Amino acid sequence: QVQLVESGGGLVQAGGSLRLSCAASGSISSFYAMGWYRQAPGKQRELVAQITGGGSTNYADSVKGRFTISRDNAKNTVGLQMNSLKPEDTAVYYCSARPTTWAMPYWGKGTLVTVST
Repeated sequence: QVQLVESGGGLVQAGGSLRLSCAASGSISSFYAMGWYRQAPGKQRELVAQITGGGSTNYADSVKGRFTISRDNAKNTVGLQMNSLKPEDTAVYYCSARPTTWAMPYWGKGTLVTVST
């Protein structure tokens, strides 16, 4: 069992930046993938960005070129640098950890990001 704790959310103006961080209670070095998801009010949870153990990344089209995911296996952390934020990026952001390709992921409790106009 791995506990995930997100931090770094908050209120920012459109065009601004935020950096989210996710700290895992145990080692993530062998985990297949770490990711960030978000859920806006009234919408389904969606993938924002994912990074595999080998360092491969994929992003939602809506954040490509603006968000960057990173992974530090030594510190058991995952980061999400968010630049050029838009009001439509407003959501609760969740960290996820998938141990293997077939395993259900672990989830954090989320951190709220609010982007004002």
